[in-house]
Amino acid sequence: MRTTIRLDDGLLKELRVLAAETDRTMTSLIEEALRNLLARQKQVKLPRDAVRLATVGGNGLFPGVDLDDGAALLDLMNTDDTKP
Repeated sequence: MRTTIRLDDGLLKELRVLAAETDRTMTSLIEEALRNLLARQKQVKLPRDAVRLATVGGNGLFPGVDLDDGAALLDLMNTDDTKP
């Protein structure tokens, strides 16, 4: 079957060099690469055990805590609450 694909110029150049060095066609190299990729995708993946997180009762986050702001969380964790 014929199809058209678009490749990055650098990748195409490397493909041409490899094809010439190995006396193969670019088509055969692309087919092999796709077969390898598809085979890896089909590998049986072992089911993962469910992860249970320990929780503690409470009323949610402290005021001012934003879980999406990593820098602010780090500042809060490094704050010394023992000072008067």
